[in-house]
Amino acid sequence: MERLTHINEKGYAKMVDVTEKEESLREAVARGSIYMKKETIRAVSEGKIKKGDVLSVAQVGGIMGAKSTSVIIPMCHNINIYGADLEFNIDKENCKIDIIATVKTYGVTGVEMEALTAVSIAALTIYDMCKAIDKEMVISDIHLVKKTGGKSGDFYFRDLGSKC
Repeated sequence: MERLTHINEKGYAKMVDVTEKEESLREAVARGSIYMKKETIRAVSEGKIKKGDVLSVAQVGGIMGAKSTSVIIPMCHNINIYGADLEFNIDKENCKIDIIATVKTYGVTGVEMEALTAVSIAALTIYDMCKAIDKEMVISDIHLVKKTGGKSGDFYFRDLGSKC
């Protein structure tokens, strides 16, 4: 059985040592969705949420989330992020906002967790901005879409339905 990388010889949690890894250009893309009532989607798209421009605030929140990943995820390395961007697609037909985050760095470890955190924090920001009119919003389907760079190579999400 392969040894777990985040466990030391005594069985305690540890941060993986990446000092011997080679630097490379690394990119990760993650996505997720937040579902809401039709009235909420309409209010967001028409700029009628009292707290302000929901997607502008979520954009900043997502970027701040990416930059803060190592503070809130215990075993993540503190890395320099060289680029972080988010896209929002308002899908009125399905009453949801899709969130896509892209994060880039040049370094010895990837930015998958930073992209996933960016999507999560952007979705939570949207929830916070809209909760006064819709407490039944659902955040879902947060996942890694792709990652490039590093020793393990590239990864592209394949939706295979049930993973069991």
